[in-house]
Amino acid sequence: MSKSPPQGGFFPRNFKTHPPALTPAYKSSVARSPKLALISIGNGLSETTGPVFGHEELGPTDNDLIANYSAEGKSPIGERIIVYGKLRDERGKGIEGVLIEVWQANSAGRYRHPNDKYIGPLDPNFGGCGRTITGQDGYYEFRTIKPGPYPWPNGINDWRPSHIHFSLFGSGFAQRLITQMYFEGDPLIKICPIVNTIPDQKSIALLIARMDMANTIPMDARAYEFNIALRGRRSTFFENRPEGN
Repeated sequence: MSKSPPQGGFFPRNFKTHPPALTPAYKSSVARSPKLALISIGNGLSETTGPVFGHEELGPTDNDLIANYSAEGKSPIGERIIVYGKLRDERGKGIEGVLIEVWQANSAGRYRHPNDKYIGPLDPNFGGCGRTITGQDGYYEFRTIKPGPYPWPNGINDWRPSHIHFSLFGSGFAQRLITQMYFEGDPLIKICPIVNTIPDQKSIALLIARMDMANTIPMDARAYEFNIALRGRRSTFFENRPEGN
């Protein structure tokens, strides 16, 4: 009988490095923040055993946002990029079989969503969403178009930096983590009200993908490396689980 792998120590999240629920500079938080003390609720059987998320239903272009919505012979407009990295646990070990979903705006900063009223044009060849499953060593990769920044009605002149949303699914409904990836060198990061709800600069730095010229495809696409850590001292900040994961 094989032994279970050794478990790494769990390092509780430091609340000082994560944003409070109420941050008035991020105006949506005023209405969304809880008015009473938080209560920890345990998971029931339905949260820990299901539902399943269709790991076996991925198509051949699900991780290729350049190809999965475009018409035959067409391509979306924008900077072609590859985003890759590893999903690791608190011991630094790669985590296999995790479903990663991504969604983003197009190169003009417009989402393909009926509620997005930004004047940036829609791209008929870009859907803005995809998914992939991590490999044996936790490796993942997808191809896409670098999203554009866009204004949002928070302040008089607030803009979101270019970013890609990540959703990670475990084996049950309660095991979902959500975060955002930003791009190295973007000047909007430091003045974004949402980013600035995170008081710890090291945590912000872990959300910024590194441009990797060594893994570009010549005359085709640049590469960005974005590693994700679950728990531990270098855990990625997850917006739906700021208290820990």
